[in-house]
Amino acid sequence: MLKKTHYLREDFAKHWQEEDLFSVVQQIEGEIFRQKEGRRTLRFALAGKSFFLKWHQGVGWLEIIKNLLQFRLPVISANNEWQAVRFLERHNINTLSIAAYGEQGLNPAKKQSFLVTDDLVNTMCLEYVGAQWRKDPPTYQTKVTLIKKLATIAKVMHENGMNHRDFYLCHFLLDESFAENNTINDETRLFLIDLHRAQLRSKTPERWIVKDLGGLYFSALDVALTQRDLFRFMMVYSGLSLRELFNKQLGFWSKVQQRAVKLRDE
Repeated sequence: MLKKTHYLREDFAKHWQEEDLFSVVQQIEGEIFRQKEGRRTLRFALAGKSFFLKWHQGVGWLEIIKNLLQFRLPVISANNEWQAVRFLERHNINTLSIAAYGEQGLNPAKKQSFLVTDDLVNTMCLEYVGAQWRKDPPTYQTKVTLIKKLATIAKVMHENGMNHRDFYLCHFLLDESFAENNTINDETRLFLIDLHRAQLRSKTPERWIVKDLGGLYFSALDVALTQRDLFRFMMVYSGLSLRELFNKQLGFWSKVQQRAVKLRDE
């Protein structure tokens, strides 16, 4: 028997409840953002609203074996992202809102699955915050608030057993008004996205924490950060004073810096 599981939010249940979900999803057309390795990402409209669909067709045994030989965990279904979103929701980290999810099949190479999320309209990513701040330097409070928000998200995520694997500024979204007002305050919401490679465990291994934090630091090398800014991030993330950091975690943060430099030089 073909194993099936699915979730429909109330608004989607009105449209899809009596349908063959996988047939419906396969026929959805829209603006394609990615199509490779058995995975297709597109934006589509339903009932006047915009959504993103991530459809996993099955990557095949060749792709799975290739990843394993490279010591990488292959992404074989939308379940990875489904679990990661639910994790972030439980820990009060803003992320994608799931409208629909489904998975069928037991064979990992042929498993079909999908995830539909609300389009985070009127948002922008933090990828170009460095360029923006070179033209229009932020207030002290805005920079401090952003650093604290990023450090807190990373801290909560890692302390509770999740690592992102693509933890860069470009995967944080906020209201597009930031491009004009250049202001971030306590009420500003940062949305963490692109979760399809995230890993969940009872405890996050240090090497994966280093990779996440090194990736974030690498993506921020273009931002005019002072030594004090870096220390502030480290103190918020660790919950330690500066003196305690130097006494207890100097080696750890050196590994994070080395990871960022390695990514820069690749």
